[in-house]
Amino acid sequence: MSDCVRPRVNASIRVTDSGVRLTVTRDAETVLDGIPLGFSLDGTPLGTDAELVHVADRTVADRFTLRSGKAAGEHAYEHHESVHTFREAGGVEWQVILRAGPDGVAVRYALPALDGTARVTGDRTAVTLPAGSRNWVLDYQTWYETPRFGVDTADLADGDYGFPFLTCLDPATYVLITESGIDGRFAGAHVRADGGTLGFTLADDAVEVARGVVTPWRVLLVGTLADLVSSLFVEELAPAVVPELADATWVRPGRAAWSWWSDFYSGAQLAKQRHFVDVAADLGWEHLLIDCGWEETWVPEIVAYASLRGVQVHLWTIWRDLNSPEDLRRLALWRSWGVAGIKVDFMESESKDRYRWYDTILTESARLGLMVNFHGSVIPRGWMRTFPQVIGYEAIRGAEYYVFFENQALTASHNVIQPFTRNIVGAMDATPVAFGAAGRTTSDGHELGLAVAFECGITHFADHVDAYAARPSAARFLAELAPVWDETVLLAGDPDTYAVIARRAGDRWFLGGISTGDARVIRVPLDRLGVGADAQVWIVGDDGETSTTATDAVAVPVARDGGFAGIVAPAGAEVFRAAPRAYQTAPVVWPAVAEIGADGNAVITTDADARVRLPAGWSADRLDETRWAVRPGPGLRPGRLGVVTVERDGDGVVPVVAHARVVRPLTSGAYQISELPMIAFVNEDGPVERDQSNGGGNPGDGRPMRVAGQEFERGLGTAPYSEARFHLGGHAQRCAGAVGVDDESTGRARVSVLADDREIYSALVEAGKPVITFDLDIHGVRTLCLRSEAAGPDDLGVHVDWVDTIVHVTSVNR
Repeated sequence: MSDCVRPRVNASIRVTDSGVRLTVTRDAETVLDGIPLGFSLDGTPLGTDAELVHVADRTVADRFTLRSGKAAGEHAYEHHESVHTFREAGGVEWQVILRAGPDGVAVRYALPALDGTARVTGDRTAVTLPAGSRNWVLDYQTWYETPRFGVDTADLADGDYGFPFLTCLDPATYVLITESGIDGRFAGAHVRADGGTLGFTLADDAVEVARGVVTPWRVLLVGTLADLVSSLFVEELAPAVVPELADATWVRPGRAAWSWWSDFYSGAQLAKQRHFVDVAADLGWEHLLIDCGWEETWVPEIVAYASLRGVQVHLWTIWRDLNSPEDLRRLALWRSWGVAGIKVDFMESESKDRYRWYDTILTESARLGLMVNFHGSVIPRGWMRTFPQVIGYEAIRGAEYYVFFENQALTASHNVIQPFTRNIVGAMDATPVAFGAAGRTTSDGHELGLAVAFECGITHFADHVDAYAARPSAARFLAELAPVWDETVLLAGDPDTYAVIARRAGDRWFLGGISTGDARVIRVPLDRLGVGADAQVWIVGDDGETSTTATDAVAVPVARDGGFAGIVAPAGAEVFRAAPRAYQTAPVVWPAVAEIGADGNAVITTDADARVRLPAGWSADRLDETRWAVRPGPGLRPGRLGVVTVERDGDGVVPVVAHARVVRPLTSGAYQISELPMIAFVNEDGPVERDQSNGGGNPGDGRPMRVAGQEFERGLGTAPYSEARFHLGGHAQRCAGAVGVDDESTGRARVSVLADDREIYSALVEAGKPVITFDLDIHGVRTLCLRSEAAGPDDLGVHVDWVDTIVHVTSVNR
């Protein structure tokens, strides 16, 4: 028998007649006893008939830096580790690696002498819940979005539950069960309850392993609720930061505007995204997330617009669109535009294969300097330490459920459980502060309190920015809200009734209080904050806005399912410090569209202190102080373009940017208009669609184009008012095609073709009538624009199809 001893939490392993067992104690009192250890290898259990052959002990001490989380900055820790080597009766050697820290213990398994590969087919680790204990759980789902709820052990149904699993043994002792240190060598796990015993259950029936460590850490956090809420044990167990991220100062925590929740298809609308940037910048926020619907034509434009206020842009995508080496090139392309991060969605798996995919995304985003927010994802398991660019995970039933499931609205009790469970193990993108939620039962104070009670590296606020601006006290608090936290403490509460979380930024503490149940007064102790006598306290709650001074505590009234937010500052300090983000000056870039010459280069002019950011495979050389020769990669075909980002130092880590489009000129031939890249577009409903009708939402969600019963395979689907602009560079001679109203809509539209902004064709098209053909002389035209607008106020919702529209190039003058 060997002991791992720490001042508060201790662990010991012994071999009994029934197998290898673990005991956990806290302050010499047994917390959990007789935990079976071991696993199955190719169907054979290890740990039931084992002989202890060797124990090696060591101290593991290290320092690490967190860029975000409950306590950003540098942290030191010291664990005691013991490696127990066992030999089974059949001769197999295996190991239990045991770690003990001040607030928890963890075990993982290894095969030190495995020859070749084998399969882990089960895990014997199991925790039996003491009689009379109480738990806070969620029914297992691979993306962790079922509601969390409290249940006594006597009433806990057999079945599968997700991590983290919280158990109360007595008022001063809680155990939180979770995992840490996972990567693509393993599958994830969850717990399976059977008669009050929780077994670790693998996501895969069998996991192929090689010599060395064969499981992640199985983690038991032990202590008071306050100990658990402040714990960094999950991060301490994770691997050290990857070398290229050791100085990842480009990782920027903060607050984000997000339009999807309040305006589902707004991700396709450039004008709406600009408005979200404007209000976010006025509030001092750092980020804009553009969800589904964005179109690559205008992403560089919104990146440039946002950079003028020091706001960074993040793009939503689906994991399967980043699931091959070819697909991964998109990340480099988006980064070359100046995009700062991605929100990757719908992974929805704990399999080893999916964790290998995570490995790839983590490595590539680290290489490119992209922040990552995982949605439809697993829970955090320590990646915040290893890959600090990971600034959020969903893995929670958050505000999006108000959009899709009004009859399954979030409850206050579900929210109150989160700071004691899910948020303990890492960043939680629950998209809080949903004032406009249909069917909401929580108070406005509760919603605002979530901004602090819930922690995420970048907090994406759910509601429309105008909803915040319309509530001056809430807007003021969200403007003051710190972008990153130095320290987190639990001031009061429990998972069944309420939570008051305090997070420090500099000399100010921010309070988030959320409750479930009847209206009452919550006493908020201030002694743990160390702010001294006569601290200034500003509260925004269910009774409105109040300012006071206090030393020991404040009493805050809350409504039913209510809450509050607040700021505590030392006497004499400034309580309010927020300011709108300053305006920056855009860098010079000319021309906006540059053609590649006979020498293979395009020449652009910039400011003398500007830099260029290029697509992968491109190169650029300075010709003189202000001019660059840009050479595209070999894959750029005639008529195609790439985006060159010109950047200059701006607001902190955010460069201010502008863009030039570099085009390879058209050569002789006929080009479908839907094949040519747009240099800009405007569309009333969703993006301009290629080879399908206007879908009204995301790119590619239209139908086959049909006008007066005739189907067309090629063309553009638009929703007036619309403009689609194309660079021809003076190389084309004719533009011929047809236009009409798609059968999916009614009404009339006026359509026109503009050559260098001069109208050269117009017509009136009407639903139910055949397409109208046109054949236009476009000699010398540099920019072609196809425009449509509703003919009258009764024609809203009309869809216009430009079908079989072809640009002809018969000779090229260079």
